[in-house]
Amino acid sequence: MDKGMVSRLLLFALVACSISLSPIQGQEISPAPATSTKMEPGKAFDPVEATKAWLNTFPAEKREKSDAYFEGGYWLLLWNVLLDAAISIFLLTSRLSARLRDFAECATKLKMSQVAIYTVAYIFVVAVLSFPLAAYQLFYREHQYGFATQTFAPWFLEQFIGLVVVLIAGIIAVPILYSVFRRAPRTWWLWGTLVAVVLSFIGNFIAPIYVEPLFNTYKPLTDAKIRDPILAMAQANEIPVKQVFEVDASRQTTRVSANVSGLLGTTRIALNDNLLKQCTLPEIRAVMAHEMGHYVLNHGAKLTIYFGVLALFGFGIARVAFDWALRRWGQRWNVRGIADPAGFPLLALIFATFAFLMTPILNTVVRTAEREADQFGINTSREPDGEAKVALKLGAYRKLDPSPLEEFVFFDHPSGRARIQMAMDWKAAHLPCGNLDAPEPATE
Repeated sequence: MDKGMVSRLLLFALVACSISLSPIQGQEISPAPATSTKMEPGKAFDPVEATKAWLNTFPAEKREKSDAYFEGGYWLLLWNVLLDAAISIFLLTSRLSARLRDFAECATKLKMSQVAIYTVAYIFVVAVLSFPLAAYQLFYREHQYGFATQTFAPWFLEQFIGLVVVLIAGIIAVPILYSVFRRAPRTWWLWGTLVAVVLSFIGNFIAPIYVEPLFNTYKPLTDAKIRDPILAMAQANEIPVKQVFEVDASRQTTRVSANVSGLLGTTRIALNDNLLKQCTLPEIRAVMAHEMGHYVLNHGAKLTIYFGVLALFGFGIARVAFDWALRRWGQRWNVRGIADPAGFPLLALIFATFAFLMTPILNTVVRTAEREADQFGINTSREPDGEAKVALKLGAYRKLDPSPLEEFVFFDHPSGRARIQMAMDWKAAHLPCGNLDAPEPATE
C-alpha cells in the first residue's frame, strides 16, 4: 500500500512524510564518457562545464520520458488530495461515518473497542474507494513507464498485505488518539501532536524490522568486493554493523535503492539487487555513503522533531477548523464532537488539505536533509563521478533540470542538476587527504 494512503488513513499525513528518508532510486542508462569531466592539459577544471557535459550525456528521448513521468506526478498530487476530500465529504454528508459509529457502539460498550471497530470499517471503505486511483498510480502507470516488474496478481497481494499492516497500525494508533481526545477536550490538539510524534517514532523503529521483510527477502551480501568497502565506510563513521544485506527488489521494480536504518542495536545496512546489477562500485559507494549520512547526521530524529513542529501547527489549525465545521454542519452529519469517531473523516479532510498546502515546506525540509546527506556522502565516498552517474540514473524518473520554482515546490530531493553540480564543485575544490611522507610527530 502506498505511503500516501497510509498517512490518509492514520491521520499522520504531516508526520508520516518524515519517514521516507531518501532511498536513491533510478534506472540503468549509459554512463557518461570517461573523458567528459577530465581536465584537459593546461586547462583548469570548470565544474559548470563539467555539469553540462554530464547532463548532455542523457539522451533527449529519455529526458522527455522522464519529464513527462515526473510532471505527471504534479497532477497526481492534486488528484490524490481531491480524492481524499471527496471520500471524507461523502462519508460525512451521507452519514455513513455516523452509521459506522453507531454500529461500533452496538457491538461493544468499551470506548476504545468502539473506536477500533470504527477504524477497521473506515480503513476498509477508504481502501476500496481509493483503489482505482492507487491501481493506476502504482501499477499501470509504473508499467507504462517501465519501472514495474510485477504482474497484477502479486502486486495486488502486496497491496492486501499492506492493507493488513495499516489495519493493525490503525487499530493501535487511532484508539490511542481518541482516548486523548476524550480526556482532553480542550487541549486535544496539543496532546494529539505529542501522541502522533511518538507513534511516528515507534513506526520508524518497527517498520525496517517487522514490516519491510513482509514484502522483500533480506540476505547477507556475500560479494567481498562490494561488501568490504561498504563496511569500511561504516566502520570509519562508527556505524555499528558487521554485515550488509541484499534485498530482492528486482521482482517488484527496476529502480535502485538502499538504506541504513535502525537504532538501539537494530542498525542495518541494506541495498537492493538492482543497485548491484546496474551500478559500478564507485556508484554503489556514493549511494551507500549518502545513506550512511542520514544515519550519522541523525536525520531520523531531526526530521521527526521538524515535522513534529509542523504537526503542532497542523493540529492547531485542525482544532479551529474542526470546531467551526462542527458548529455549522455537525448536527447534519450527526457528529457529536472531537471525541466522536464519526468525525474522523473531517479530521482526515483537514489534515489532507493542510499537508497539500504545505507541500513546498514539507519538501524543503526533506530536501535539505537530502542535501546534507549528499555532502556527507561525497566527503565519505570521495566519488564525484560516481555521484554524477547515480544522479543521471535518478533522471530516468525524476526531472533532471527543473526550474527553481519546480524544485522548490515539487522536489523532496535535490534535482539531478544540483547533485551533479555539487559533485563537480567537490571535484574541483577538494583537498588531498594529506602528506603521507610527513614524519610522525615526536614523542616525549
